[in-house]
Amino acid sequence: MTDIDFSRLTAYQRYKLMASLIVPRPIALVTTLGANGVVNAAPFSMFNMVGEEPPLVMLSINRLQDGHLKDTAANILASGEFVVHIADEAMAPQMHACGESLPPEVSELATTGLTPVPSITVKPPRIAEAPVAFECVLHETMETESRYVFFGRVQWLAARAGLGHAGLAREPARVPPRGPLRRQLLHALRRPFRDDRGFVSLDAHRPALMPLIRRRQPSTPLQPRLSPAR
Repeated sequence: MTDIDFSRLTAYQRYKLMASLIVPRPIALVTTLGANGVVNAAPFSMFNMVGEEPPLVMLSINRLQDGHLKDTAANILASGEFVVHIADEAMAPQMHACGESLPPEVSELATTGLTPVPSITVKPPRIAEAPVAFECVLHETMETESRYVFFGRVQWLAARAGLGHAGLAREPARVPPRGPLRRQLLHALRRPFRDDRGFVSLDAHRPALMPLIRRRQPSTPLQPRLSPAR
């Protein structure tokens, strides 16, 4: 067993370890509407379902180095609305292209050729090419030193025919998801591990982490530590 003291890691080291070990994480392609009426679209891997009553999804967006907000975060704070899309293999290149940095007055949908269609309950449009879209309103916001964490309440679901039905999910594997685990599995099948594909192995970073690692002897079991009742 390898133990790592997170208090002695840099933020980047913590991110790389957590992002490589906490999988699978689907990628959300999120559309928002700016105050200037421009549709913003951006992919985020720190995203997941949180609960069903109310139906909540979580989206975590990092701050920029200069302290400014990304367009998606700024738009959600201003309007309280966004649409989360699950991409499939066919639109993967366009989804990744939406991650490029563009001026606020330029829409990623226009530069990537994705098609906006009106949403039912919110102002930001859905993306026609996406097989799944969740229309969300802001339920709660949590702010940390490095991120804004948004909890969105799902108001409407649009799913491609054959993927599901109200109250009955059918064969979700028909939508090959885009996410870190899928890339990792494909990568493992095709070629040996390489860091330049965005995956992190503890061995690859062992030299830098060695001063922070404590090895626990197999003969010394980990004793549970109980917190006092509150």
